[in-house]
Amino acid sequence: MYRDFEIILYGATGFTGRLVAEHLLRVYGAVGDLRWAIAGRSIAKLEQVRSEIGAPASLPLVLADSSDPVSLTAMARRASAIITTAGPYQMHGSGVVAACAAEGADYLDIAGEPNWIKDMLVHEAVARASGARIVFCCGFDSIPFDLGVHFLEAAAQARFDLSAPRVRARVRRLERGIGGGQSGGSYATGIAVMAAAQANPQIISVLTDPFALTPGFKGPAQPDGSKAYEDGVTGSWVAPFRMAAIDTKIVHRSNFLMGHPWGKDFRYDEMAIADGPADSGVGAPSFYMVGGNPPKPGEGPSRAEREGGCFDILFIGEMADGRSLRTSVRGDMDPGAGSTSRMLGESGVCLVRDISRDVTPGGIWTSAAAMGDALIKRLVLNAGMSFQVEP
Repeated sequence: MYRDFEIILYGATGFTGRLVAEHLLRVYGAVGDLRWAIAGRSIAKLEQVRSEIGAPASLPLVLADSSDPVSLTAMARRASAIITTAGPYQMHGSGVVAACAAEGADYLDIAGEPNWIKDMLVHEAVARASGARIVFCCGFDSIPFDLGVHFLEAAAQARFDLSAPRVRARVRRLERGIGGGQSGGSYATGIAVMAAAQANPQIISVLTDPFALTPGFKGPAQPDGSKAYEDGVTGSWVAPFRMAAIDTKIVHRSNFLMGHPWGKDFRYDEMAIADGPADSGVGAPSFYMVGGNPPKPGEGPSRAEREGGCFDILFIGEMADGRSLRTSVRGDMDPGAGSTSRMLGESGVCLVRDISRDVTPGGIWTSAAAMGDALIKRLVLNAGMSFQVEP
């Protein structure tokens, strides 16, 4: 079905939304082959963003507000896909998901809120019927890890003609640039998740269950990532990695959605390389501070800080017979803002341009299950990422 736009970027006036708009403009132009628009609840602010990123007045603007379901429905009807950066999603995202599911528009976000994602699975039947592909976690949570496992398993099949039943992800480097850290939106999301858990203790069980997003399936006990230990396989100490709580769920959901190609006994964990038992490890929490205070929504690392960051993740696949394989995923900008914005933008383009509904029909997906190798190709080409088999 023809729609006015292939992509509408909702939340473009926020910090990360603006970065996604800059990326789409740089790579695809404002009035080129890709038909896209920016959306938000204030035309004046959208006009300001359009001007500040250097886009021409011909870049379309769409008025929509998460508190107005009618506007969300109208927006969803105009686009093949909605990319949204308007979080925290448990506060501002549910209506957008519902509108996209009902109207057959694809949906992509950078949510790191497993409790909310679990709640959104209620829309799966509607999305299947309408053809909407809903893909959560299309930023640093959780693309490098989800596609990293996908890439390793493909390499294992090529080398051993087998899948690896045990995979370790080890964050070797995570740089946010001097003074860098999370944006105000990411900070607000973390606060929202903690507040939800305090208000409803049952959410704790969702946050700690690696199979919280695989309804009807419960795999084996997973490796304990809650404390530091000396990892003989990695050859270093490792410490808890705080993003593992969402990433592990997404990886297990990918395996679940694809029919368990990595096995129903698949075991996976994420840890950060550490200097010793008392070290907090690579990627320990840090925040971009503004005047000594945590950032507000709309605030975040400068361009120099974003470009000064990077990440490097090692994946170790262990075969049942003792053989092993190592791969890596790297990015050339800070993970939380620079890399995340490019991953999200490329995910949207990949879904509408490269993945037909015959290949990936309507439903609630992950990046690996929905887009796999096609997304890896775009990320390598346009997002400063690499996927490699290591010696």
